Amino acid sequence: MRERLVPHAVAAAVAAVVLAPLAGPGYALRYDMVFVPRQALSWEAIAPASALPRAVPQDAVVALASQLVPGWALQRLVLVAILYLAALGAARLVPTERVGVRVVAALGYAWTPYLAERLLIGQWGLLVAYAALPWLVGAALGVRAGRPGALRRLLLAAAACAITPTGGLLALVAVAVLLPGRYPRAARSTSVALGLTVLLNAPWVVAGLLSSGTGRSDPAGVAAFAARAENWAGPLVALAGTGGIWNGQTTPASRGGSLVPMATAVLLAVAGYGVPLLRRRWPAALAGRFGLLAAGSWLAAAVGVLPGGADLLGWLVATVPGAGLVRDGQKLLVPYALALAVTGALGAERLADRLAARYDTATGRVLLAGAALLPVVLLPDLAYGGAGRLRPVDWPADWATVARVTAARPGEVVSLPFQEYQRYAWNHGQVVIDPAPRYLAVPVLIDDTLRVGGLAVAGEDPRAARVREVLARRAPLAATGARWVLVQRAAGPSPDPATLAGLRVVHAGAELTLYENPAWSPPAAPEPAPVRPVGLAHLLAATVVAGIGFSGTARVARRVVASRHASPAEGEGG
Repeated sequence: MRERLVPHAVAAAVAAVVLAPLAGPGYALRYDMVFVPRQALSWEAIAPASALPRAVPQDAVVALASQLVPGWALQRLVLVAILYLAALGAARLVPTERVGVRVVAALGYAWTPYLAERLLIGQWGLLVAYAALPWLVGAALGVRAGRPGALRRLLLAAAACAITPTGGLLALVAVAVLLPGRYPRAARSTSVALGLTVLLNAPWVVAGLLSSGTGRSDPAGVAAFAARAENWAGPLVALAGTGGIWNGQTTPASRGGSLVPMATAVLLAVAGYGVPLLRRRWPAALAGRFGLLAAGSWLAAAVGVLPGGADLLGWLVATVPGAGLVRDGQKLLVPYALALAVTGALGAERLADRLAARYDTATGRVLLAGAALLPVVLLPDLAYGGAGRLRPVDWPADWATVARVTAARPGEVVSLPFQEYQRYAWNHGQVVIDPAPRYLAVPVLIDDTLRVGGLAVAGEDPRAARVREVLARRAPLAATGARWVLVQRAAGPSPDPATLAGLRVVHAGAELTLYENPAWSPPAAPEPAPVRPVGLAHLLAATVVAGIGFSGTARVARRVVASRHASPAEGEGG
């Protein structure tokens, strides 16, 4: 019993050490991670009219959850669950009975450059998929072995992955690779799993198909989002260690160490040493498919830095709608990171056994302890919120005031400075995506042009492009048809007075100034056409999730009833 609790204790310790700054009050706001006191559920969150559905259904899920749980608590629950379930899932997935090996797998998956970099860039939705993947792979093993409830557990993990488009795509590919094969009811299990996983992805797929934008992306983004070298060894070695994110500001400083590439080589050698053990303990076909999934994810991450790969990706994102999803290839490393953790733990087990046979048991245990602590030693600045970079702050009171005013008189808002990411003094100067679309309960237009160093990657939203044209001409923003203009005290250019002509000040605070267009009138156009089919797609996905939950509850209820009926008979027979 005590051995079973060890992985739970390790998972809890990882969550506590990484998220220690969040023990205090407030909200950790960094890059794409924006939680607000209560996010409103709007049609824009469900069916973006013209922007690509990058936050579908994530924003809708958060909006629903924040009606029950305050935003500050929801953020902590999500982040703790990510770290806890990632560690515990890897510990349970590794095929061994030795608790020390499970600990190696737990830390090898929950304390990685990938998790650190995606946490520091605020992509918590993608990290939900990262935490869910070990459970999905474990459930796939169960489905192939005919274990009761395994298909339900697989779909539950796939539903968690599908909170974000990249996660949903990874789950779909994982199901398609791992489930087909020769085992009882294979065709039925595979078809049901694939069909329902497609439905779980329907919200963002349908929203993307029906968006008024073209769905094509700027090919300049391929170079901007390509994997990046973190030290002298280059981007391919960075990817081999699960790092290499395009944004150097979210890379832990320890990744620049000169010994990191050598440590990566050792890790790869140990993982390779563990592969034969995985093939012996898992069905050989499944172990091979798992390896194929991992290799494919690494190759997809590396395409942008391979010869000819950038040209191929540039053509793809400029030609195929929605292909921009894969231009940031490093985020697709999730299966590779999981395979590295599992095989690395098994490799450490084989090495420990050899040392124990040659010397003594204590020597083998020391090796396992060293293998477990190695990720922490190599990446110490993941601790304490990435060395203090995740620091909670309080929202200025201006935000609540502006939210009340705009909610009372709904209409579209143009947010200035017109740039996707802002930097506020009250947020310790940290970069964060403009929070107005999530804080305000009305449609908000922000610029979706992404600036990476000196490179500007054009956005896809035609409405934002029209606002950019108005600002470039120094014409009044009243001509855009927006009801409100919100000016933030952010690190950005002050608005040209000419663009504010004809607007009147409704609120002037320390952080925000809100202008209203007196000439505004409600648009005569009917509700956007995509709303109904996208709403139906959300309903179908929610029905699948509810069905999964109901089937699990029904199974538990049947077991309880069966045990109650069985107990008297067992007593009489005794």
